[in-house]
Amino acid sequence: MQHGKYRFIVGFLAAPLAIYVLFVIWPFIQSIYYSFTDWSGLSPEFKMVGFKNFTRLLDDEVFWKSFQHSVMFVVLLPLVTLTLALFFAFMLNVGGRRRKNAAIAGVRGSSFYKVVYFFPQVLSIAIVALLFQFAYNPNSGALNSALKAVGLDNVQPDWLGDPDLALWCVFAVLVWCTVGFFVVLFSAGMASIPKDYYEAALLDGANRITTFFRITLPLLWDTVQSGWAYMGILALGAESFAVVQIMTVGPNGGGPDYSTTVLPLYVYQKAFRDGQAAYATTIGVALLVLTLLFVAVVMRLGRRERLEY
Repeated sequence: MQHGKYRFIVGFLAAPLAIYVLFVIWPFIQSIYYSFTDWSGLSPEFKMVGFKNFTRLLDDEVFWKSFQHSVMFVVLLPLVTLTLALFFAFMLNVGGRRRKNAAIAGVRGSSFYKVVYFFPQVLSIAIVALLFQFAYNPNSGALNSALKAVGLDNVQPDWLGDPDLALWCVFAVLVWCTVGFFVVLFSAGMASIPKDYYEAALLDGANRITTFFRITLPLLWDTVQSGWAYMGILALGAESFAVVQIMTVGPNGGGPDYSTTVLPLYVYQKAFRDGQAAYATTIGVALLVLTLLFVAVVMRLGRRERLEY
């Protein structure tokens, strides 16, 4: 049975590893290399400039604005999204009233609510951004129309045109379109927790809040930790780029006055709008470091003894 085992394993792993190195690892290496050049992205000719791009990065006010917005997303977006998802999932699985055949049950209609929460995941992020762009329209959007309908004609914010509101409008959209996925994910995890634990806790006089923090959260911690890392990567990647680029004002999004610009969008603008591919890769390297640092912190702070059940 052991004859040819390693050749069999290597044979199956060789092709996937080669594809991964070619399409994932090699582009990272290329980006780091180009960050030390003056490549425009269009010309085949370029020269090495050393740390000039990184020095420029330190003095770039727009970069630091973008960095600040991305850090805010990576800290607050997982916190808000996962908190809401845990609350909704707990209510759908454990938060209902006692019934005749079960001491523990979710709220009535929980199966329907799961479908409702998951519905935004069915939509493309581009469609979601366009729908909310129409909703935020200051003249004919749903939000200002609703305010007008209830007599608040003097309260008509320019949601995406106000530098103090635009970023929070984008933040709300990102929460809305991602929370449903984690509701379903956490619901699946909670459904696997034995009901006997909850019944024993309730017999001992524990309330719903106590059962959540003493039973549900500890047994679901590995899923929460993975969700936190995944949500942070989304906040630093394609999700935030797409929503900001489509929804916000300006030639390529990120406005007004760079108040919603995030690092992925700034990379795109420098590479494809300004023809500064080398500087864009430098920003990309900074984004890579921020992502790796975030994942490392989450995995380190979230480390705890695994609970078996």
